[in-house]
Amino acid sequence: MVRVLDEDELVGNWTLVGDELAQLSGRRGATKLGFALLLRFYAVHGRFPMGRAEIPDQAVAYVARLVDVPSSELRLYEWDGRTIKAHRGDIRRYFGFRECSLADADKAADWLAVKVCGKERQADRVRAELLAHLREERIELPARDRIRRIIGTALRQSEQSQTAHISSRLPAEAIPRLLALIAKSADPGGEAGSEVEDDGALFGVAEAAGVDVFAVIREEPGNVSVKTIEREVFKLTAIRAVGLPDDVFADIAPKVLAAWRARVAAEAPSHLRSHPHDIKVTLLAAYLHCRAREITDTLVDLLISTVHRINARADTKVTSDFVAELKRVSGKENILFKMTEAALESPESRVEDVIYPAVPGGHTTLISLLHEFKAKGTSYRQHKQRVFKASYTSHYRTGLIQILEVLEFGSTNTVHAPMMQALTLIKRYKAEQSNRIKCYALGENAPVEGIVPAELVELMYRADSTKRQRILRSVYECGVFQTLREKLRCKEIWVVGADRWRNPDDDLPKDFETHRAENYANLRKPLDPQVFIDQLRSEMHAELSALNDALGGKGLAWLKIAERRNAGAIQLNPLDAAPEPRNLRRLVPGRRCRAGRAGWQGAGGGVPCGARWGTDVARVGGRVQDQGAGVPAHGADAVEGVLHRALPARVDRAAGGAGVPLQQQRSPAGHQGAGVGRPVCQGGQHHLLSAGRARARAQGHRPGLG
Repeated sequence: MVRVLDEDELVGNWTLVGDELAQLSGRRGATKLGFALLLRFYAVHGRFPMGRAEIPDQAVAYVARLVDVPSSELRLYEWDGRTIKAHRGDIRRYFGFRECSLADADKAADWLAVKVCGKERQADRVRAELLAHLREERIELPARDRIRRIIGTALRQSEQSQTAHISSRLPAEAIPRLLALIAKSADPGGEAGSEVEDDGALFGVAEAAGVDVFAVIREEPGNVSVKTIEREVFKLTAIRAVGLPDDVFADIAPKVLAAWRARVAAEAPSHLRSHPHDIKVTLLAAYLHCRAREITDTLVDLLISTVHRINARADTKVTSDFVAELKRVSGKENILFKMTEAALESPESRVEDVIYPAVPGGHTTLISLLHEFKAKGTSYRQHKQRVFKASYTSHYRTGLIQILEVLEFGSTNTVHAPMMQALTLIKRYKAEQSNRIKCYALGENAPVEGIVPAELVELMYRADSTKRQRILRSVYECGVFQTLREKLRCKEIWVVGADRWRNPDDDLPKDFETHRAENYANLRKPLDPQVFIDQLRSEMHAELSALNDALGGKGLAWLKIAERRNAGAIQLNPLDAAPEPRNLRRLVPGRRCRAGRAGWQGAGGGVPCGARWGTDVARVGGRVQDQGAGVPAHGADAVEGVLHRALPARVDRAAGGAGVPLQQQRSPAGHQGAGVGRPVCQGGQHHLLSAGRARARAQGHRPGLG
């Protein structure tokens, strides 16, 4: 279907200007019109139309008026022959283009493989770059199938060169481990393979764990739990055991790397084993590289979520404990109320004259309450830290320490150097000391300020047998994890090998400052910050002004801005009721009619008529019966209409007697009888029923059985 052109597009794309009019000299009739259309189509699309169907009728009429040739003459133009070939040659010479030869196609494919396909794998974007390159080279665009072949060749050449380059970078000891991942890995729903490649070796982690390591690596993470942490740590450890260099994909575009990762994720292990060697090891290495970054991000997410969960549960536990304590100790509320009331009545009197008499038991009761608070009560935050420490020590400590062991944290800000020292201390003690060592050694440099929350400091120290203060490892770790969570979320501390939690300095290209002007041009942003601020301010002012005018009621009668009380500030008036559909009332009796289909039989065991008549009667519904029965009021008109349509002039035979045409049927009286009436199917014959029932419905009563 040809798109409809607007006036601006018609004038801009199909108007002959300048030397183009001179190209029409010596041409007449259909030849002149056809040449003009080919000329403008080539100028707009860079190629010739495949036929008349590609040229819009609006363009034909417009160009026909310009060249003073009737548009009907185009029917005489030959779209295949010597004339159109000569026209194409003249147009190519006029624009300075040439046909795309085999050499041009090979050269274009090589250019794409080097300049485009190394950074882009999507065929539509590669095609856009190819078309732009051909226009720059003054080469006529080839046919669509040929363009697809050029793009496919370029993508294949680029992949072959890149995979050969990557496979040559991989260490010799890493290749057998890569191949061992898929050597015995089973396809989804299939059994494990029994063949092991000659250059492969069984993966050590798989032998130790007794699981399909490649299948485990491809799994998605589970819920926040210690089990999920252990599973993700196992995945990352297995990937690192392959021994891939960190910079093996340093010069590969992220889009290409993502395409390789998606390809491996979609293919079964048996398909991966069937690839050529270079492609196979490159795809596996790219997948493991991407999965290592994803799993690292997942571990950081698990650390943040786990610490948050411990905090949330401690908060809930402490709140419930405080409420239970308040409810369990009877009389505290009354004592507080009496003290408050007495103090307000005599604010300038002495405490011993006002407060003590108001409290039952006086001074002794207050001293008891103070001792009870010191023995049982504490600040909310300290109590919360106690609960946090208990939950961490009893369950979550193993998982969080595993995350610290497998991840490498970094920071370019010297302000966070104490946090880096604290993390190093925790890792060292986990590797060198047993969990039975409760405290750090005397003289150990354990940063506290800015690392451990203030409410946790008092709980962190314990006196040893010589009355010297020692730092408890578990309490110190609780403080470090809480602070680490906040610094990770702010990206003050980043993780080596992560993607989302990487070093913020890596978010920009290394040469961003060198090519600052070019990068800002690609971002379509001005170099001057003040210009950017002014543009943003004007845009925000215009949009907010439009919103303010709209909320003020201009053109929005259905909107009301009210003062915020119990309801919301923005209120919408209810919509007006929609008009009732025109045929709704006809559907209601139709539904009742369908309920009567099963009873459409004669008293003597009649069956519905076949063919069109029986189908129509059954469709409109109604209950038709033999002599002695009637037709329901709501279906009478419908049945009568069907009969008039199906048998406009048929003469139906009653049992032993002759009928009359439907147009002449009339019932003298009554609602039933053996006289002339409307037909009904009974035992394969058409009987006539009374037509008076149709009039009964119009009179407002339901006909009975007499």
